[in-house]
Amino acid sequence: MADHGAAGRDRGDRTRRAAPGARRLNALALGDEVAVSVGIAAARYRSTLFVLTAAMTGIIVSVCGAVGFVGLVVPHVARLLVGADHRRVLVIAPALGALFLVLADIVARTVVPPQELPLGAITAAVGVPLFVALMSRRNLGGA
Repeated sequence: MADHGAAGRDRGDRTRRAAPGARRLNALALGDEVAVSVGIAAARYRSTLFVLTAAMTGIIVSVCGAVGFVGLVVPHVARLLVGADHRRVLVIAPALGALFLVLADIVARTVVPPQELPLGAITAAVGVPLFVALMSRRNLGGA
């Protein structure tokens, strides 16, 4: 096996810092049997993730308000762009979400000047068709 030197090690270290838990998510995505075989308590890990995700979502929505389908659509788009590896998805999805919200805010402020449209209306106008397309693609046997 080729040694890529310090650059290869640095890239791996950055990935571990940027997406902690990505390897466990990848193993869990392959199924409970694979996750257990690599030492992950699959049911406990899934329950912990569920509780953490629910708590984080509640806190974020209470502070920022509902912005529609950003949290549903953006991770799927990120997965389409960079593949299913959580080491990449967990790094790209937040950046795409931020970019999407900035663009939605620009549209909300400029479509009907001097008034401002609700940000949730813009995110829903983009998110609903994308989400329906993603779900219909999945139901048709696509990705």
